[in-house]
Amino acid sequence: MAQRFEVHPDNPQARFLKQAAQILDQGGIAAIPTDSSYALVCHLDDKAAAENLRRIRGVDDKHHLTLLCRDLSELASYARVDNKQFRLIKNATPGPFTFILEATKEVPRRVSHPSRRTIGLRVPDHKVTQDLLALLGQPLLATTLIPPGESEPLNDPDEIAERYDKLLQVIVDAGACPLQPTTVVDMTGDEAEVVRLGRGDPTLLGL
Repeated sequence: MAQRFEVHPDNPQARFLKQAAQILDQGGIAAIPTDSSYALVCHLDDKAAAENLRRIRGVDDKHHLTLLCRDLSELASYARVDNKQFRLIKNATPGPFTFILEATKEVPRRVSHPSRRTIGLRVPDHKVTQDLLALLGQPLLATTLIPPGESEPLNDPDEIAERYDKLLQVIVDAGACPLQPTTVVDMTGDEAEVVRLGRGDPTLLGL
């Protein structure tokens, strides 16, 4: 049964986030709010947790998982970013964008794309997510909380609890958040390309 922590979206109670961070450190899977929708997250370095995350989400190893990062300096540790890419990303960070980038050796091979060696990275603009990342001191491995066979992410913590209570260890309930996935931008080619239009405005990237 998942532990459910009700927190204020703009001023989350640290004691609840510390408990959530401890459970993630021990291999737990959590549902947390972001600036686009709720996401499933786990510890980056836990192989079993990553496999469990994919199983709950119903995706294989070709599905891009995302690293939620605190800031651009953390993002640069996990992806190869040139000056042009950095300037573009800076214009839209933090915010509801996921950037597909070439992964560095800091990213475990099992969580990057198996043939392309790429990874999705983003810096979310949500106080709860940011505070949780600060407590953990490293990125979280994440995927949008979309149930298998469905196309829309879940946004209601009560529905998440009802449907995922036996599959998750933690639900961080900060109320409803925007019900729209991130805009995904592939930056591995010569020019940045929007591959999924979501909540992020591509004009911030000049696209």
